[in-house]
Amino acid sequence: MRILWRPFGLRRLLKVESCRLTESESLIPLAWTSLIQKFSRAPGIFSLDQRKRFSTMPEIETSQRNSELFSPPSDVRGMTKLDRNAFKKTVTIPVLKVRKEIVSKLMRSLKRAALQRPGIKRVIEDPEDEESRLIMLDPYKMFTEDSFEKTELSILKQLNVNPQISKYNLELTYENFKSEEILRAVLPEGQDVTSGFSRVGHIAHLNLRDHQLPFKHLIGQVMIDKNPGITSAVNKINNIDNTYRNFQMEVLSGEENMMTKVRENNYTYEFDFSKVYWNPRLSTEHSRITELLKPGDVLFDVFAGVGPFAIPIAKKNCTVFANDLNPESHKWLLHNCKLNKVDQKVKVFNLDGKDFIQGPVREELMQQLGPLSKERKHSVHIVMNLPAKAIEFLGAFKSLLDGQPCCSELLPMVHCYSFSKDANPAKDVQQQAEAALGLSLDACSSVHLVRNVAPNKEMLCITFRIPAAILYKNQTLNLENHEDPPLKRQRTDKAFSGEKIQIA
Repeated sequence: MRILWRPFGLRRLLKVESCRLTESESLIPLAWTSLIQKFSRAPGIFSLDQRKRFSTMPEIETSQRNSELFSPPSDVRGMTKLDRNAFKKTVTIPVLKVRKEIVSKLMRSLKRAALQRPGIKRVIEDPEDEESRLIMLDPYKMFTEDSFEKTELSILKQLNVNPQISKYNLELTYENFKSEEILRAVLPEGQDVTSGFSRVGHIAHLNLRDHQLPFKHLIGQVMIDKNPGITSAVNKINNIDNTYRNFQMEVLSGEENMMTKVRENNYTYEFDFSKVYWNPRLSTEHSRITELLKPGDVLFDVFAGVGPFAIPIAKKNCTVFANDLNPESHKWLLHNCKLNKVDQKVKVFNLDGKDFIQGPVREELMQQLGPLSKERKHSVHIVMNLPAKAIEFLGAFKSLLDGQPCCSELLPMVHCYSFSKDANPAKDVQQQAEAALGLSLDACSSVHLVRNVAPNKEMLCITFRIPAAILYKNQTLNLENHEDPPLKRQRTDKAFSGEKIQIA
């Protein structure tokens, strides 16, 4: 604690080691009677004059402040069914009485001293004088008129405002508390608090932990209450490990409607969230891959979902072949192509990934990489966004094409996603890809860190040109002789450190 003592207008800081505030006193900074008694007994503290020009300034961080004065009542701990009325609480706040006509001008000069608490008005009507207003002050800074700085006192004097500080009993309700504050007060003390979620249109998608499950319905309702536009809260109850890449979910609170609309990177997507895969945290990755392609390029999207790669790339006047095994994803992919007016540029398929590669992809590559390929100036890209299993599908490229291989710079560029829990995730993903292909990628691949999925679990994207020795039948070409120069200069470690990869 620091003590401000101002004899003859000169400020000094005196540290008092022997004085400690009780819990009740720390919660109400304006309870001066007991504080003054303690300070008067402390060694080294001078007697107070009649005006008590004396104030305290507790060294309390902002987060600690919120957990004290502005925290919900302690008796809500353990609540499993939301009772909003139980969050009512009265706190004592310092206020300054001013004439209503000067409030706007004065507030600009009292930014430091005024209460900074979202959801609480800083200026309220004076219940005793309709011509006056009360300015809420920071209870951790403002105690007496001596808490004002010289410049603030000067402004008050100019505007003929009495600097005397009064007390005001402010009633806090459920509406005044943030979602994190509510959940921290309700959940067992010391346990993790869920205040974040993935937003999918009007749906809040949470991944609750075991200790949070007894409070799941309360948590869901709080998320709806505290986030405008959210009308449904759901919790994932299994991993995405089934054939169609969706997951079972439980509606925690709100409406059962899972039909939603989202806006990502200026494109609109509509779908049934309970039947398809959608992850709003991949927005940056969708943009990154889109930026790699140029007008006229060709994209094969092996696991296209509802179109977050296919549609933006088609908008760049690229030719897109988009596939997904899930019939619901296929349906909404077609719908979203029309919705974003790219249905004439996207050919949509409903096949297993391997069948798509060895069918439509093979047929198109035979034309793209055929005898006239030397005249082609555009690139071919293959996106494989199925992190749990995509690498297993790389084997489908083995001996995919007949004939003589084209020049190395025209070979397709693969962007394959994977998860890793390894201490060196970039190396781990590269080794997984090499094992699937049966050939080293050390000289012609790069790895990009996409996002942290969970503690010690990363999502990554390995990018490489498919070696001719893999793609063509009866080829035993030396990979080093067909290395892609740009990729050789950008090794895995650089890409993993966050460098942006620009690939032609």
